Amino acid sequence: MPCNGEPLRARKFTGSELVLATHNAGKVREIQDLLAPFGLQVTAAGDLGLPEPDETGTTFAANAKLKALASATGAGLPALADDSGLVVDALSGDPGIYSARWAGPGKDFALAMQKVEDALQAKGATNRNAHFFAALALAWPDGHVELFEGRVDGTVVWPPCGTRGFGYDPMFVPKGHTQTFGELDPSYKHSISHRADAFRKLVASCFAR
Repeated sequence: MPCNGEPLRARKFTGSELVLATHNAGKVREIQDLLAPFGLQVTAAGDLGLPEPDETGTTFAANAKLKALASATGAGLPALADDSGLVVDALSGDPGIYSARWAGPGKDFALAMQKVEDALQAKGATNRNAHFFAALALAWPDGHVELFEGRVDGTVVWPPCGTRGFGYDPMFVPKGHTQTFGELDPSYKHSISHRADAFRKLVASCFAR
């Protein structure tokens, strides 16, 4: 808190170029859709030949921050990173920050979803409550970072349904709905997702003039 007692204000984004610190094509599409109204020149880290840093953080926020800083430093431009995953109550929060790793080196999310279901069956779990969690980090080349978090609650179902979305979307039904994220229209999913929740907070703090 500053000495006058007012809360610290987030740094405003005033540029026209932004790097998306991800090599995940699904995340690139979803974040580009969220950024479309701002008329920015958006480039994915993979298209710039930037390497993927090791995700050594122990929280979503920590991993988002290290990815954003790596891209901002490498590109010399502000960078936006997302770290997100599926958190299943009966699995003590797994796969959580290891959501991508459950898909293996081939990023096979059909395999990852099967692992979730197998783990639930092994526990004899009847509680299928889960949530998607997202942390967004906006970093500048000078090392400044703004962090925002979002979540959407729901349940995991089996078998997976739908071919839209990506990752664990086909096995996740958001609260108050009957279709999975893999079945819902992408534009509607974008409006209610964990990533959209975090993005609204980012826009209010860093983009609103």
